[in-house]
Amino acid sequence: MSVEEIAGRYTLEGRLGFGGMSTVHLALDRRLERQVAVKLLAEHLADDPAFVSRFQREAQAAARLVHPNIVQVFDSGRDERSGRYFIVMEYIEGQSCAEILRDDGWVEVDEAVRIIEQACEGLHYAHRHGVVHRDVKPGNLLRAREGDIKLADFGIAKATEQSSITQVGSVLGTAAYLAPEQARGEEAGPSADLYALGVVTYQLMSGRLPYEATSLTELALKQQQEEPPTLDTIVAAVSPELADAVAIALALDPRDRYPSAREMRRGLSEGARGISPAEPHEPSRTSPPTSATTVLAAGSRAGGAGPAERVSPRKPRPGPSRTAAPAPAAARAAPARGRQRSSRPLLVLIALLAVVLVVIAAVLISAPSSTKVTLRNVVYSDVHQASESLQKLVSENTK
Repeated sequence: MSVEEIAGRYTLEGRLGFGGMSTVHLALDRRLERQVAVKLLAEHLADDPAFVSRFQREAQAAARLVHPNIVQVFDSGRDERSGRYFIVMEYIEGQSCAEILRDDGWVEVDEAVRIIEQACEGLHYAHRHGVVHRDVKPGNLLRAREGDIKLADFGIAKATEQSSITQVGSVLGTAAYLAPEQARGEEAGPSADLYALGVVTYQLMSGRLPYEATSLTELALKQQQEEPPTLDTIVAAVSPELADAVAIALALDPRDRYPSAREMRRGLSEGARGISPAEPHEPSRTSPPTSATTVLAAGSRAGGAGPAERVSPRKPRPGPSRTAAPAPAAARAAPARGRQRSSRPLLVLIALLAVVLVVIAAVLISAPSSTKVTLRNVVYSDVHQASESLQKLVSENTK
């Protein structure tokens, strides 16, 4: 096999992976004497002018993302000799999460949480800089030998999804990781990345997808008709609180998901420690927008929920450990009876006072002018004492 060179600088040394849109090669950057990963996009993409224009813009946007949890883009362009478009990226020596799932089936819960927490940080940074991934899946989460997690392929999904090469009904990436709004053909925003990352979380912990589908149509139907089993019902090591935290990311309505990737990280971290997600409540209309909302104002909804406004999409399941037991009927009725008891003495006192006034009035009308009427202050703090005093006063004036 002859040695292939790209852009007169990168010598390809071996293939690392391939897909329908591209092939990734390990290469040597002869100018800087370092190993890099070169992604060669499919040859037919060069025939689409819309793709070429968008690819250049998105590659530049991805190259500006410099973060420990994002694969750094070093270079991009078109190789004059072969006519193929390429992207030169940081080479990560390790495995993708897709390879981990292929080899091990799943990962331990604590390790899965650590992986997703780092991915959340990378997404949060990208979203704050106006970049949406649109193709989050296990193959784009790389784990270095040191344990660091890095997200790859930022910007490429957007460059291809709006190109004329994308046929009606085809799926960019894997259907199972598409948010419901993406499956409907709507514009994918940051919340779609969080949904996809929620699917990855579910798969890492359980070894299965929340929805098994082979097409967009089948996926959309299952999302509307089925509710996937919560993680705590299929994985013994997953607590109910952590299962609820993952379920928020999988909410069908984008407004019910986490307001940001950093909030998703916080929710998963707290869930892993046994802290339940915040109770659902109406979003604040007066809370100021976050910095991420400001940067992505054109692509996000107005009046987004704040950090304390996480809404759990799950319906409470029956069982003493998940829902509070209803209070007995006697206990619920006790406050009402107490209110009735506290009002009865007052009514009795008022009735006695009315009787006294009637008696005194009758005595004054019917008695001769020399008759003496005895009056006395009968106001007491104790109701019973006041009642006895009134009765004595009536007796004195009716002799």
